[in-house]
Amino acid sequence: MKKYFSLLLVLALFTSCGSTQDLGGILKKVGETISGPTGEEMGLGLKEALNKGVDDAVGFLSAEDGYLGSAYKILLPEEAQKVTKKLRGVPGFSDFEADLVEKLNRAAEGAAAKASPIFLSAIKQMTFEDAYNILTGEQDAATRYLEKTTYDQLYNEFRPVIISSLDEVNARELWKKGADTYNKIPFVGSKVNPELDDYVAGKALAGLFSLVEQKEAGIRENPAERTSDLLKKVFAVQDN
Repeated sequence: MKKYFSLLLVLALFTSCGSTQDLGGILKKVGETISGPTGEEMGLGLKEALNKGVDDAVGFLSAEDGYLGSAYKILLPEEAQKVTKKLRGVPGFSDFEADLVEKLNRAAEGAAAKASPIFLSAIKQMTFEDAYNILTGEQDAATRYLEKTTYDQLYNEFRPVIISSLDEVNARELWKKGADTYNKIPFVGSKVNPELDDYVAGKALAGLFSLVEQKEAGIRENPAERTSDLLKKVFAVQDN
């Protein structure tokens, strides 16, 4: 029935075509409509693309120096910078800033590896309708959808992993020691928060979403990155 209706549409439009070139363009569009992906294929294709993006992002960020040696390096929070500046002259704290930055990023790298299944499970909640809207939306629509609908849940599950990872590398204890020492210095002004887990969890997830966004853009913009027949078929809708 769908093919029959499409052919009738061609015949109706043919009467208003000024040339065979116009007709060729219409036939091309009809062919694409007839052979386009089904709703199920769109859903599966978007999930495959996001799974690939997450796998690549997690693989990169969970490797040694994934955060520390990349553009996603987590720096000290603003309030920590005034702490490290004051502590440079305190015995035992000469390398405090460098040590703490390394530990923060090692914690994020460890958490990224452990959080992968949590992130991937969220992708399964996407509906076919969501997939179509994402496919025909902005270049970062899939990542923004994932961020909007799952960020709070991911954060709540990700934070304990960050805490565990921070403790494994002794980062929370190191920061608390530095913050407490700073807070005891006379006339330093406002006290600083000795807790790091909220800050690091937020930065680590921001880096993860940012890299997933890059992977999504790659699949949307570069056909060579569509490494399966399903991805090629689904993202052809966007191209057209």
